[in-house]
Amino acid sequence: MYYRPQPPADPELIRSLTERQKEMSQQVIIQKPDFTLRTLAGCDSSFIGENILSVFVLLRYPELDILEIQYNYVPVEMPYVPGFLAFREAPNLLKAYEKLETKPDLIMVDGHGISHPRRLGIASYLGVLLQKPTMGVAKKILVGKYELPAPEKGSLTPIFHRDEHIANTLRTKDKVKPVFVSPGHLMDLETATRLALETARKHKLPEPTRLADHYAEELKKEVR
Repeated sequence: MYYRPQPPADPELIRSLTERQKEMSQQVIIQKPDFTLRTLAGCDSSFIGENILSVFVLLRYPELDILEIQYNYVPVEMPYVPGFLAFREAPNLLKAYEKLETKPDLIMVDGHGISHPRRLGIASYLGVLLQKPTMGVAKKILVGKYELPAPEKGSLTPIFHRDEHIANTLRTKDKVKPVFVSPGHLMDLETATRLALETARKHKLPEPTRLADHYAEELKKEVR
């Protein structure tokens, strides 16, 4: 397969996005969530050529029954720039969120919260825009150093970046690769880690993000 290299990002765009990230990161609040958790949503995005499909799956808590699924499919508005994926994904995620008839108490994002070089991953970005508690559960680490946790479910180790404890490496199943949990906004690391483990029932990924990922793949077949 022929690989077409991406043109370098516009330096002015990078400067503008960096400033925006710094501004928004100052608005991130890390705290124990102040809510009664009755519903939570998982969200994920998938790219199809020059289009983006974003999905929200709303679940009842603690049963984790599916209450609602909404999605939005549009052309991508911004080019891919490493470290600024939130700006590429968030506009369409917000459109999918607006379609939810019931707004969740908590949003679990397939991605990072404050475990980001400028402390503004997609979960934090969405949380600040929506002023809603958010948390990130990622499959891969973005920044920081950690040691692998023990192989048993529930084992965890801290992730440090610039001497700050920004996330946890969490084993959600025995002897499977861990996930990387971080608070997004109006959430603390301890609660985010507990909820990630609690909602990981039969699979490695917690049900909210697993189902969002699953329906993103299923809906891709429809929109194609």
